[in-house]
Amino acid sequence: MPPPEQFSRTIEILYRSESGRVLATLVRLLGDLDLAEEAMHEAFAVALESWPQTGLPDKPRPWLISTGRFKAIDAMRRRARVDGAQRDLVAHIESCVIDARLEDEEIEDDRLRLIFTCCHPALPPEAQVALTLREICGLTTEEIARAFLVTPATLAQRIVRAKAKIRETPIPYEVPAPQELPERLDAVLQVAYLIFNEGYSAAAGAEVTRAELTGEAIRLGRLLIELQPEPEVIGLLALMLLQESRRAARTSQTGELILLEHQDRSLWNREQIAEGVALEEKALNSRRFGAYTLQAAIAAVHAGSESTAATDWQQIVALYNQLVRIQPSPVVHLNRAVAIAMRDGPEAGLKHIDALLEHGELVNYYLAHSARAEMYRRLGRTAEARASYKKALTLTQQEPERQFLQERIRQLK
Repeated sequence: MPPPEQFSRTIEILYRSESGRVLATLVRLLGDLDLAEEAMHEAFAVALESWPQTGLPDKPRPWLISTGRFKAIDAMRRRARVDGAQRDLVAHIESCVIDARLEDEEIEDDRLRLIFTCCHPALPPEAQVALTLREICGLTTEEIARAFLVTPATLAQRIVRAKAKIRETPIPYEVPAPQELPERLDAVLQVAYLIFNEGYSAAAGAEVTRAELTGEAIRLGRLLIELQPEPEVIGLLALMLLQESRRAARTSQTGELILLEHQDRSLWNREQIAEGVALEEKALNSRRFGAYTLQAAIAAVHAGSESTAATDWQQIVALYNQLVRIQPSPVVHLNRAVAIAMRDGPEAGLKHIDALLEHGELVNYYLAHSARAEMYRRLGRTAEARASYKKALTLTQQEPERQFLQERIRQLK
């Protein structure tokens, strides 16, 4: 039997990949998000204690779900002995849980149900996304806070208030009826995209990417297309596939970050590119596309280019011009500025980046300072480049990004 430390690593990996599914099913079985979360953590704690003696189950996910639900029932029985008013509720939940199905298809549907619950229109948009990322994807409060550019305390308050709203309203645990889908879809798509972004470029840690998150976001995208094959749903899946196609080329064998211009394009996943381009063209041809489809179109131009020099930067800038009209976010403006620099030169790009930083919204966004440093470097303005790289270095928690920036500083002369 493997040593205990190997089981610890296995359970850690399972937690990252399966905790969201386990939690979603426990919510269905128990009907309460906080109780389900507690039960999920109990199940993993039992696994950590028992699996080194009993061995890894053939099907870990159902094992964790079964263990969690019975741990929850035991906890509720203990509480019912003290609070007689809860006895009828405990009896009802206990009968529902014991009779509940644990078929694979039912478990797979649970995450979609929970996502739509977390993205209910009764919740504020920022709470919808934060709650889903926390409860379904298992991201920490700190990771989500960085994604939102807010403090962890602010983010934690959003999550607590959202849970209370779900409990008090109450918000049903179900996929909405077809006529209700349009008003719920935007938030769900945003959630899927933020899940993907955290997997594609992790906010912190020793790795650039988290494949379990990008894979989960793509799986959710496919589920959403089956449910609602709207152009923007198709466009989002296209975007995620096209971005994910480059993952193998984004880091070296030793984990160093590799920028797009230096990537070995033979490592790009051609099957994902082909599928992504086909979906992007389908969404564009509908003429009812939005921001995700336009981003997919930009990614498709990169995917079809042999090199950075051969890239059609004129087309990319034109696509960004459309994108900023419908999604005028600071990050979109920053990406457009970088594309302008590639088309018109670093002086033109620097002008746009400086304007964005002066406006203040990107002052704590490390990629804005890194992009500014790159413009200075290309212009031979070494002192300004060094200062901007150092500023970017203070703002990122991702180790490969830090190593990349440190190397850039060392290369300056």
